[in-house]
Amino acid sequence: MSGVSDRSDCRVILENVSLDFPLHSTAKLALMQNQRGVVPPTKDADKLIMKNGRIKGVHALRDLSLTIKSGERVGLIGSNGSGKTTLLQVLAGILPPTKGRVTITGRPTSLINIHLGLMPHATGHRNIMLRGLAAGQDRDTIESKREEIAQFCQLGDFLELPVSTYSAGMRMRLNFAIATAFTPEILILDEWLSAGDQEFKKNASMRMREFVEQAGILVLASHGPDMLLQNCERGIWLDAGRVRQDGGMKEVLKAYQAEKAGKK
Repeated sequence: MSGVSDRSDCRVILENVSLDFPLHSTAKLALMQNQRGVVPPTKDADKLIMKNGRIKGVHALRDLSLTIKSGERVGLIGSNGSGKTTLLQVLAGILPPTKGRVTITGRPTSLINIHLGLMPHATGHRNIMLRGLAAGQDRDTIESKREEIAQFCQLGDFLELPVSTYSAGMRMRLNFAIATAFTPEILILDEWLSAGDQEFKKNASMRMREFVEQAGILVLASHGPDMLLQNCERGIWLDAGRVRQDGGMKEVLKAYQAEKAGKK
């Protein structure tokens, strides 16, 4: 799915990509059907996968074709359930598409859920190595970043202890420090991440901006207009798993906000 490259040669190509989520759980089905199995009226009815009048799944992404070139900063907008996070997970290699093809030149770095990825029974120092290797870095590069990561996360001697002994905030600090220690080629973000107390949040925000500036490609999903306008030149509006509009960030955001205002 991905190949080795430098940041100037990064590229993301989606060709007719679709992703369906089957609903096997009766609890999930009960939320979308009444006791007789009749589909309730919904504006998102076209997203549902139907069989014999019953809901069998959801179309999360539908026939997406996109090309993102090196240097592009892309903002994803859309209402909840529009497919933004699902698309990020496909780009990060977390979810394989049901149909279509994803071609990525470059190494994706995803900060979709900053809580995930640590091995609880390994020490903080061991997790630095493991997370770095999982991100495609070699051991020498990881070792060269170890002291920087340790200083930034401010965990001191706790790095010698298993991560299972950490609080949620401590895990977030370590994960954030590791994830942002290596120069990203393709950076995939869900909202803007910060963690910890006020001092750490300030440092995290500064580090994140530097991290974003270094990326060959940025794909950012957010509900914050200011964040999108400050960081993205291209906007993609997703609606029911499809691309509704693709163009300049300002123009796409304006159209999206106009429709939302019209529906109120």
